[in-house]
Amino acid sequence: MHDASSLVSLDAVELRRMIGARQLSPVELLDACIERIEQINPYVNAITATAFDRARAEARAAEQAVMRGDALGLLHGLPLGVKDLEPTAGLLTTFGSAIYRGNVPDEDVELVARLRRAGAIVTAKTNVPEMGAGANSRNTVWGATGNPFNPNLNAGGSSGGSAAALACDMLPVCTGSDTGGSLRIPAAKCGVVGFRPSPGVVPSVRKLLGWTPISVVGPMGRTVADACLQLAATAGMDAGDPLSYPLDPLSFLSPGRADLGRLRVAYTEDFGVCAVDRGIRATFREKIAAMRHLFAACDEVAFEMDEAHRCFDVLRAESFVAGMRAAYENDPASLGPNTRVNYEMGAAMSLKDSAWAQAAQTRLIKQFQDVYAGYDLVLSPTTPVSPFPWTTLYADAINGEKQENYYRWLALTYVITLTTHPAISLPCGRDGQGMPFGLQVVGRFRGDHELLAAAQALEQAFAAVPTLARPRPDLSALAKAEPALTSIVTTPPILEGQGRGAATSAV
Repeated sequence: MHDASSLVSLDAVELRRMIGARQLSPVELLDACIERIEQINPYVNAITATAFDRARAEARAAEQAVMRGDALGLLHGLPLGVKDLEPTAGLLTTFGSAIYRGNVPDEDVELVARLRRAGAIVTAKTNVPEMGAGANSRNTVWGATGNPFNPNLNAGGSSGGSAAALACDMLPVCTGSDTGGSLRIPAAKCGVVGFRPSPGVVPSVRKLLGWTPISVVGPMGRTVADACLQLAATAGMDAGDPLSYPLDPLSFLSPGRADLGRLRVAYTEDFGVCAVDRGIRATFREKIAAMRHLFAACDEVAFEMDEAHRCFDVLRAESFVAGMRAAYENDPASLGPNTRVNYEMGAAMSLKDSAWAQAAQTRLIKQFQDVYAGYDLVLSPTTPVSPFPWTTLYADAINGEKQENYYRWLALTYVITLTTHPAISLPCGRDGQGMPFGLQVVGRFRGDHELLAAAQALEQAFAAVPTLARPRPDLSALAKAEPALTSIVTTPPILEGQGRGAATSAV
């Protein structure tokens, strides 16, 4: 038997190696994860619905497969947390909305089905904002997710529950998705890795607008290698996502080796259009000063992205109109403020607005390529502010500047969404408030492998520098949040329930 506390802190890659080598039973690992969830989740509220009994049965079957010498999948025996925007067969899927508080799907969405086929054991769902709208993972079904470094502060979103669960060592594998930064922002705020792949690398079959490149699904992990492991199990073509295309999923297991000393790196504090807190700007400059010697060149570069805000407004609202029309027309009050604002913004737009946004995005993509004529990577902060109290729905002002809407503070990540380039948020020490700082690293157009290779090299280099290394929360010092993280729940949630409801395709 292994020490449970030490066991859950191991990376997913190492845990999978131990299972394959018969050094670790999937049953022992699952029990250790459940023990950690029961111990820590009351402090951070990252885990929502659970399937512990079913997971235990699947862990026993996984153990028997190892002992028989069966061929094992990439994630064989690893407990999995699924973001509560992804439908899971037999397990409550609420999308963080009271409308779906009794929704238990009959089938897994393709992402979850692929993870199961790779041997992962669906153990629990992870918290989100209502319908994934916003970067503060709180809703009226489950309450809020607190930051593992300070539960009074927010964990980001919309993959906040996944990021917090990983940071607290509750589960070794968790899923995420990203439109305006939903993989990258919570990863930055919780000190883990969030990778937004190029559109189509991992099929996203639940988006109603199949041809939009702004919404993707992708991996989170404690390390880049863990993210690559999940990516290898989920990448590849599926007709449910018309942007997907043939590729070799296993190629992500070894994306290549990057020599940082040969890379030319550009950096920017704000892409010329993003509001960024003065403290975050100062922290970013300190990080660049500490790492610039790693590269062949590290230069500040100016960007012209003036059309980005309006372009994202239109394209994001378009997706919400597609997904929320029926609910809004039936009962506007059934939607929370963020979701309702997005729908109403889109409903007021015209075909002329949509055509302009499509053309503007095309211009931005073309303009963005200019920097890669001389550089291999672009670096920026991932988030413009340090984590703020979860009781504050969003950052409504930065440096005293009122933000135009509830997601404008996400601009550092959504400008990259518009370019369709792959991007990763890497843990990079702490900010001036002592909270995790995330470094956004943006690769070339469709350069997912090269970006992941560079990210692994950066991760290794950062580990040797205390001010750049991944910070870890002191779980022994956790205190209950004030007010309680579940204080905004209006009625008791259903755990492992049998309620039925209509499935939805959230965006």
